[in-house]
Amino acid sequence: MAGRSNTLRVVGASLAGTTVEWYDFYIYGTAAALVFNKLFFPASDPLVGTLLAFVTYAIGFLARPLGGLVFGHYGDRLGRKKLLVASLLMMGIATFAMGLLPTYASIGIGAPILLTLLRLVQGFAVGGEWGGAVLIVSEHGSDKHRGFWASWPQAGVPGGNILASAAMAVLSATQSNEDFLSWGWRVPFLFSGVLVLIGMWIRLSIAESPVFVEAAEQAKGTDERPPVSVVFTRYRKEILITMGARFAENAGYYLITAFVLVYVEQHLKLDRGVALNAVLIASAVHFVVIPLWGALSDRVGRRPVYLFGAAGTGVWAFGFFALLDLRSFGAITLAVTIGLVFHGAMYGPQAAYFAEMFGTRVRYSGSSIGYQLASIFAGSLAPIIATALLAAYGGWFAIALYLAGMSVISVVAVALSPETRHRDLRADPDQIPATP
Repeated sequence: MAGRSNTLRVVGASLAGTTVEWYDFYIYGTAAALVFNKLFFPASDPLVGTLLAFVTYAIGFLARPLGGLVFGHYGDRLGRKKLLVASLLMMGIATFAMGLLPTYASIGIGAPILLTLLRLVQGFAVGGEWGGAVLIVSEHGSDKHRGFWASWPQAGVPGGNILASAAMAVLSATQSNEDFLSWGWRVPFLFSGVLVLIGMWIRLSIAESPVFVEAAEQAKGTDERPPVSVVFTRYRKEILITMGARFAENAGYYLITAFVLVYVEQHLKLDRGVALNAVLIASAVHFVVIPLWGALSDRVGRRPVYLFGAAGTGVWAFGFFALLDLRSFGAITLAVTIGLVFHGAMYGPQAAYFAEMFGTRVRYSGSSIGYQLASIFAGSLAPIIATALLAAYGGWFAIALYLAGMSVISVVAVALSPETRHRDLRADPDQIPATP
C-alpha cells in the first residue's frame, strides 16, 4: 500500500509540474497565432505576420535538443528530481518575463529580439522537462502497469493546453479586441508565476527515482563515459526509432491545436473563440484518453497501440480539414477531438516505450535526445509549413498530404522497432532479446 501511495505521489508531482511547464510553452503558441503577429511582427498581410510569429515559435523547438542534452547529461549523473525542479523554475521565469515585454510599437526591433531570446529559454527548459518527468514515474512504478503510470505526465500536455486555451478563451470572450491586444494577452503569462510556485512546492516533496539511485550506487568507483557518448555509440538505432515515431505525433499535435487557430480565424473568417473553445473541449477528452491508451499498451503492447494512432492520424488528416470547412462549432470540435484521440494513442504509450529502449545510466539522455531532435523536424516546422502551404494553395489538401507523409514515417519507424512492454528497467536493453 505504501508503494502505491508513493507512486501516486510521484505521478501527481510529475503531472502538476508538467502541466505548468506545458501551459507556459503552449500559451506562447496560442499567442503566436492570435496576438504576436499583430504586436511583435506587424505586416500588411496577416498570414505573413503569423508566419513570422510561428518562426519564433519554432525557435523554441530548436533549443529543445540542447536542453535535452544538458538536462539529460546531468539527470543521468545527478538524478531526475534536481533537474526537474531546475527546468520548471527556468520555464516559469521566461514565461513571466514575456508578460512584461514591450511591443514593437514601443521599442521597435528590440521587441521581437527579446521575445525570441525568451522563447529560446522556454525551449531549453522544456527540452529537459519531458525526460525527467516521464522517467521518474517510469522508474517508480511497477513493470506491469508502467504504460499506465508513465502516461500521466504525458497527460500534462493537454492539461497545460487546457489551461492555456481556457485563459485565452476567457479573456477573448470578456474583453474587447482593443483591450485584449492592449493588455489582456499579458495576464496568462504573468499568471504563470503563481503556477510555477505551486509546481515547485509539489515537486520538491517527492523522492528520487529508486532505479536511478540503485544504478548510481553500482556505478560508484567506475570510470563512466559521458551519457551522450554512450547514447550515440550504443543506441543509434533507438535514437532513430524514437525520432521517427514522433513525426506523426508531434506534427499532428501542433497542426490540430495551434495551426487550427490560424485556419479557423484567418482562412474560414470565424471568431477566434470558436477554435479556442473547440481546442479546449478536445483537450479535456485528450487528457482522459491518454492514460487509457497507456493502460491498453500494458495489455496488448506498445507497438500495436502506437501504430493505430500513427496510421489513424494520417487518414484523419483529410477528414479533419473537411470537417473544419463546414464552419460549424460542432464540426470543428469533432474534428479536433478525433484528431487528439488518435494522437493520444501515440502519446499514451510513448513515455514507457521510449524509456524501455535505453539503459538506466543513459536513459534520461537517450530518451530526451531522440524525443527533442524530432521536435525540430516535426513540431517546430508543422505550423510554418502548414501556413506557407495555405498561403500558396489557398486550401487544405496539400496540408493534409503533408501530415499523411509524417504519419508514414512514424508507421515505418514503429514497425521496425521491437516490442518493449516486458522489459525490466534495471536491466541493460543490450542484454535483453528483442521481441519482434
